[in-house]
Amino acid sequence: MDDNLVSDAMRRLGDEVEIGPIGFGCWRFTSSSDAHNTALISTALDLGMNLIDTSDVYGLDWGGSGFGSCEEALGRVLAGTPSLRERMVLATKGGIIPGVPYDSSGAYLIAACEASLRRLGVDYVDLYQVHRPDMFTHPEEIAVAFASLRDRGLVSMFGVSNYTPSQTMALSAYVEEPLVSTQPEFSCATLAPLRDGTLDLCMEEGITPLAWSPLAGGRLATGHGLRPDLLSVLDELAEREGVSRAAIAIAFVLAHPADAVALVGTQTPERLTELVASTRVQLSRTDVYRIVVASDGVPLP
Repeated sequence: MDDNLVSDAMRRLGDEVEIGPIGFGCWRFTSSSDAHNTALISTALDLGMNLIDTSDVYGLDWGGSGFGSCEEALGRVLAGTPSLRERMVLATKGGIIPGVPYDSSGAYLIAACEASLRRLGVDYVDLYQVHRPDMFTHPEEIAVAFASLRDRGLVSMFGVSNYTPSQTMALSAYVEEPLVSTQPEFSCATLAPLRDGTLDLCMEEGITPLAWSPLAGGRLATGHGLRPDLLSVLDELAEREGVSRAAIAIAFVLAHPADAVALVGTQTPERLTELVASTRVQLSRTDVYRIVVASDGVPLP
């Protein structure tokens, strides 16, 4: 077999902050049980998932109680067990307003970040990202807002989410300090970042990709609605490696040289342990290209 491509190494945000190859995403962090939520965050941190990623808009689906409710739930966890904050790299996002739907004006981003800090019950977040691009805000205005938030000590680092490479570069031209992250959807079932320049830009600029939905919303675990050929390849590799299909899917994301972080959102501590097995998986170039071909449904050129 060719050399193993899967990297279990720590990733970097900026020059100094290290994060694990798997992070915990709070899109589905909607349980009403603070004890359950605390156990979930504690397990994630114990397993090396020190990036905890949330957003102000999380809580509008997956059974949540409304805008901001996932941040509030995480805030209750941190209030109940303050020591957890010291162990995590805390990230949140803003810029989506249901009905608008996107607002990245400077005044709004500043107000949104301040509101997120109140809900989380923290003085600052390590990483703040624009959740989706607002095509009607000039990037210089966003850059000025970032500088204000940083100068006030409310945010340490900045990034973007769901941005195209050109949108990312337009903002990069105005920010005082380099963007450290971009958050694309990337999985065995969603290969666009491999080809649209997103991961290429990450390698060129030293930006860390934070892959959301690396299990395609759970479909790569359940098999629902996916190409049978893709499931067959993943199952074959899972049997060879002695792990679950989901762990192979996560390993695929970790195999790219851009050193992506896979953001997982399972609400079961046991499943987090299962997914960490992905860092011990070995995938060769032959393996990953078999996955690509099976996902595309057509041969490579």
